[in-house]
Amino acid sequence: MTKKVLFICIHNASRSQMAEAYLNYFDKDKFIAESAGLEPGKLNQFVIRAMLEDGIDISKNRCKSVQEFLDNRTIFDYAITVCDGASGERCPIFPGNCKRLHIEFKDPSQFKGSEEEIMQQVRNVRDEIKASVIEFIKENSE
Repeated sequence: MTKKVLFICIHNASRSQMAEAYLNYFDKDKFIAESAGLEPGKLNQFVIRAMLEDGIDISKNRCKSVQEFLDNRTIFDYAITVCDGASGERCPIFPGNCKRLHIEFKDPSQFKGSEEEIMQQVRNVRDEIKASVIEFIKENSE
């Protein structure tokens, strides 16, 4: 049975987009991943580049609101917040038997420095998210 997973962060511009893309890439037979934000923003261009470096194109993705999924009464097996803890606490409760998880990652929109320094920080977060998604798959595949 396919499990539905929603990754949530503040703007749905970086972390949740990467997590969604990796879960759909690595195990689309067992999981259907979506992502959303509390306050949807604009897709982070550094994140798009970092994901392309790893062979995944998210450039056509749009930033979605958590409210869209609530309004549609979408049922998820997992709602995973990937923002800071305080922001994660703002996430709504989803209907059904939805398990809530929290995995905190640094916010690429807050990175400072030269373009290359920012890219390296984004790559680090990308790699952390990738490893966490792989671990999630191992722990939740039945």
